Amino acid sequence: MLNGTRRFGALAIAAAIVVGACSSAATATPATPAPTPGATDTAVAAAPTPTPAPTINCQTGSITTAGSTALQPLIQDAATAYAAACPGATVTVNGGGSGTGLTQVAAGSVNIGASDVLAATKLQAADAAKLVDHVVCRQGWIVVTNPDVTGVTNLTTAQNVAIWTGADTNWNQVGGPDLPIVLIFRPASSGTRATFLKLVLGGAKEATGGQTLTEDSNGAVTTAVTKTKGAVSVIGFSYYNDPANKALLNGLQLDGVDATIANVGASTYKLSADGNLYTNGTASGLTQAFLDFMMGPQVQGTIIPKDSYGPVAAQ
Repeated sequence: MLNGTRRFGALAIAAAIVVGACSSAATATPATPAPTPGATDTAVAAAPTPTPAPTINCQTGSITTAGSTALQPLIQDAATAYAAACPGATVTVNGGGSGTGLTQVAAGSVNIGASDVLAATKLQAADAAKLVDHVVCRQGWIVVTNPDVTGVTNLTTAQNVAIWTGADTNWNQVGGPDLPIVLIFRPASSGTRATFLKLVLGGAKEATGGQTLTEDSNGAVTTAVTKTKGAVSVIGFSYYNDPANKALLNGLQLDGVDATIANVGASTYKLSADGNLYTNGTASGLTQAFLDFMMGPQVQGTIIPKDSYGPVAAQ
């Protein structure tokens, strides 16, 4: 499910009369006249200068992106906006997960690989060294449950570890109802999974048995959580803040901190990371033009906040 980024002056008129002499006579300055009672100062306002529309480097042709489904809503909205401004361009946006995007861009089968994690964490060193990273946003993820999990509004890091390693298997162990916990994982190629494992679970060994499912995208995870009693998973802010999803999900605080872009920017909410767009070597043509557009005011100032991401400056 896709939904799927940014004065007048007054002219005062004054007169001065200077009286001079060839000798060393003093210069006289006339007294300032007293204001006339009831008079109003007159200001001449300059006409406002229109703000010029941002310049877009329009290139023609077709490019393809693939990878992170957490970044997919942002990239899709940016691609749609770029194509609208530049009718001769087509930007195709595919998912597949961060690992898939990195593998495909390294192989040259796509122009841009979208990733939630650094290339070196998913690729062999030689392949990662070929890639150029373009950081285009900050992004966050939120732990969500099926709405049947009542009474749980916050999970600490320790509670998340207990749940995701299988030590806790019932919601009543963390203040919820007597209901089995169903873990909904992402595949090993997922940047969302890797980020959660690193930042929240601290690399702990995840549960492999019991009540577990695996879904291949943020969108599929969102749907599965809404339909599975007792389910819990992790999705990007963009998916959670979609009104159609939010009404069907229970979004949780992490260590008592709300999952918001403001808290990501303030570095108080820890489940967050850069959004990376990788190219195989130096970008050019339409690829470079699209990356420039991603960093421009329309994406950074309008599309990014609309889609629940943070601008690059929020690092």
